[in-house]
Amino acid sequence: MPDYVDSDPDLGPELRGDEQTAKILLVGHMGAGKTTMVHCISEIAPVATEETMTSMGSGVDRADLHHKTTTTVALDFGRIHLSRKLVLYLFGAPGQARFFDILDDLAYGALGALVLCDPRHLDETYPILDQVEALGLTYVVAVNHFDGAPRYTEARLREVMALDPHIPMVFCDARSRPSTRDALITLLEHLLSTPEPVR
Repeated sequence: MPDYVDSDPDLGPELRGDEQTAKILLVGHMGAGKTTMVHCISEIAPVATEETMTSMGSGVDRADLHHKTTTTVALDFGRIHLSRKLVLYLFGAPGQARFFDILDDLAYGALGALVLCDPRHLDETYPILDQVEALGLTYVVAVNHFDGAPRYTEARLREVMALDPHIPMVFCDARSRPSTRDALITLLEHLLSTPEPVR
């Protein structure tokens, strides 16, 4: 198991060239916190493909996100040293169903996925879970903390998501670097303990 690090002055944006790398997807419905998570954890300036939300999205995208003025239309990208020898390339996928073809493309070469969900909109997580399972990705569900959101027990969330017992669930705050790091570590540990699927 790697020695995970929180911060190390020698681990900056420059790569040494001897690290192992892994591609990880961050997926979830619109407004689940994927862009926030990438921007929070990335040790390089993240790449974002944010576009302004307009009235053209009315009736297509959820309309109750009054605080949200932009949305991801292709991907978010960031990079983080999780240990001295392990670098994660993080690809955040857009959450709207009309962009699921992009998720299919981003999944190429990915080791696994962190499925981020907002407990206020659990019903929007189900299509994402179906998509991730259809792609054959090993995944962990990360329930993002939102101020004022209902607090459900893990047992209740597993029940409504019909989540298999072997799939880990974590509670996190996408605004917090340590919380995001811990969620990614849970995914990596799950990947290490899960037999590689036969394709």
